[in-house]
Amino acid sequence: MTRALNKMSAAFVKSAPTGKHSDGGGLWLHRRSDGGAQWVLRVTVHGRRREMGLGSLSDTPLKQARMEAEKWRALARDGTDPIKEREKQRRQKARNLHMLGDVARDCFDARKAELKGDGTAGRWFSPLELHVLPRLGKVPVAEIDQIDIRDTLKPIWHDKAATARKAMERLSVCLQHGAALGLDVDLQAPAKARALLGAQRHKVTHIPFLPWQEVPAFYASLDQDTVTNLALRLLILTIGTRSRPLRYLRADQTLGDIWIVPADEMKGKRGTGADFRVPLSRQAMGVIDKARAHEKDGFLFPSVRKGVISDATMSRLMERRGMEARPHGFRSSFRTWCSEAAEAPWEIAEECLAHSTGGKVERSYKRTDFLEQRRELMQRWADFVDG
Repeated sequence: MTRALNKMSAAFVKSAPTGKHSDGGGLWLHRRSDGGAQWVLRVTVHGRRREMGLGSLSDTPLKQARMEAEKWRALARDGTDPIKEREKQRRQKARNLHMLGDVARDCFDARKAELKGDGTAGRWFSPLELHVLPRLGKVPVAEIDQIDIRDTLKPIWHDKAATARKAMERLSVCLQHGAALGLDVDLQAPAKARALLGAQRHKVTHIPFLPWQEVPAFYASLDQDTVTNLALRLLILTIGTRSRPLRYLRADQTLGDIWIVPADEMKGKRGTGADFRVPLSRQAMGVIDKARAHEKDGFLFPSVRKGVISDATMSRLMERRGMEARPHGFRSSFRTWCSEAAEAPWEIAEECLAHSTGGKVERSYKRTDFLEQRRELMQRWADFVDG
């Protein structure tokens, strides 16, 4: 038999005496002795009676209480516990309220192990921090769509193309992280935003480099044994290491004519566990011996104040001389020399530069770093550079 519904009037609810009053269908108004009142719904699920609060009378008028009661009664009729379902919905809502800023920082923390120096340099996170989070950081990730992303990156999409691409890529990783946390995220939003933004007009410019024929003259000009000059000379002679591992070179990393660079310091080898062995030419060992006179806190190229010389120190030396070329460009100088003058095998030249060669499967079977062949080639390069 159907139970009578809507027994109470709005006037009665307003002046109801202390006690419990039924509106039918399991909906009750409980008026307390202190004057306050609250709604309670009683339902039976799988033979078990359940009571759930529907809010206070001051916040929930009679009409709204009846609508809420019918919604939860319908679930109970289908065999769903309304109390558990409401708690589930609350948890889902709480998850969806995670702000992009929180998710991005959690994502960054999770990825630090695979980033150089645990990401302390900030280069992975900075595109987000500078160009995305100021506008979207306090927006729930569940609400971020392609329009939000387009409007955020549009000001830099063409003028700062490389930075905009990095920001888009980082944002996509953060959204994937949010999805892994169980958040309701639109993983296609970055791709759709990219389609809305269109192709970038920015033209890629490569780092200027010194023609290999001019390297010996420049190397000879670094005749004073200052920290910066010695660092530049060693960078030219050990071309595969890039700036960071060279600047952080410690005396205990060299053993005879081998410099062992930790994998975490090598671009492309982080996370592989494989250190990079650099064969040292006679000239390179001579530079290292001279650098030992400047050793401080274990570092061969220390800064005047604290730590090591900065990433820009060597660049500024070349800039002050009016040169367009930059330190990183010596890798191009060497690679061109390998092709045009040394006629070095392609794979050996690439290994000297610590480049990954071949496909993933091919690399998994590769069990050599061509140390002896590289030792011979690097000595030829050093002899050429040294004149």
